[in-house]
Amino acid sequence: MKFLDLFAGIGGFRLGLEQAGHTCVGFVEIDKFARKSYEAIFDTEGEYTEHDINKVNTKELPEADIWCFGFPCQDISVAGKQKGFEGNRSSLFFAVTRKLHELEDKKKPSYLLIENVKNLLSINSGWDFASLQIELDSLGYDIEWDVLNSKEVVPQNRERVFIIGHLRGRRTQQIFPIIRQNGEANNTVKQVGNLTPDGSFSGNPQVGRVYGTDGISPTLSTMQGGGQEPKVTIREATKIGYDVAQLGDSINFSQPNSKTRRGRVGHGVANTLTTGIEQATLTGNLRIRKLTPLETWRLQGFPDWAFNLAREAGLSDSQLYKQAGNSVTVPVIKAIADRMDYNNRERRGD
Repeated sequence: MKFLDLFAGIGGFRLGLEQAGHTCVGFVEIDKFARKSYEAIFDTEGEYTEHDINKVNTKELPEADIWCFGFPCQDISVAGKQKGFEGNRSSLFFAVTRKLHELEDKKKPSYLLIENVKNLLSINSGWDFASLQIELDSLGYDIEWDVLNSKEVVPQNRERVFIIGHLRGRRTQQIFPIIRQNGEANNTVKQVGNLTPDGSFSGNPQVGRVYGTDGISPTLSTMQGGGQEPKVTIREATKIGYDVAQLGDSINFSQPNSKTRRGRVGHGVANTLTTGIEQATLTGNLRIRKLTPLETWRLQGFPDWAFNLAREAGLSDSQLYKQAGNSVTVPVIKAIADRMDYNNRERRGD
């Protein structure tokens, strides 16, 4: 199927959808640095593109079977001011639906694939999510949703809500729940292996390890723990007062003097990536080093070749960190996109 990539970022939606066999017909992205990465990674020559969603001319949009978008979450995230849809950024959801209202029914996409932070379900006592449902219903879409955690496919603890809109009258397919190999269906996606240096996945028994040797940074104090494997204690605001990190665990070093922070240690997984560099890992010589930009891209499921193309396009480390934190997790998108199908002949009246 053909898809339109809105709020495209560096192309996490696109890469996952393409891996599932779908074809991109255009993209919209306002951030000049994200566009630079996107255009370096993908062959966009001749494709429809626009910078600002508010300036999109609906009549110029290419016809697509799927519209995908992770609209800005700054006003919804628990880390923000939580203005919800009253905020300038997250209200851009309605900039997309305005375009859908302007389309004839026969030209509307059969699927909507929407991503945002889990807090979308509960912010403003759930009224914002109710508003989203009402808006999509008015456009003719029935919806389903689920919270998926990236740690099922990459070593990163990242919960996000995914919403699928199904245009009534089209033979779309139910997406959720996505079943794991062991038959469970509790908000999970199929486990495909562990992250390796080439950006692929394998059955490596060291679950959640992120490999690399650059950027040593003694940002937190360390001490030798018991046993043969190197360990460090990391101060946390818990009853015991600390947690223990071992080789391959992630360590969040934001606000190091905070007396209220918990969950600094990710055991076998990274904590949720943000737009800054706030995470480190323990090396064999008992030093704590920051994750490299390449490692953060791997944690989002991007292959090394994609990162290298963005790097070669002249992006700084700070931009590469930010782009990883803003992206969706590619294998999660693929797991969803693998289940997207419908009767094309019925739609086009062939």
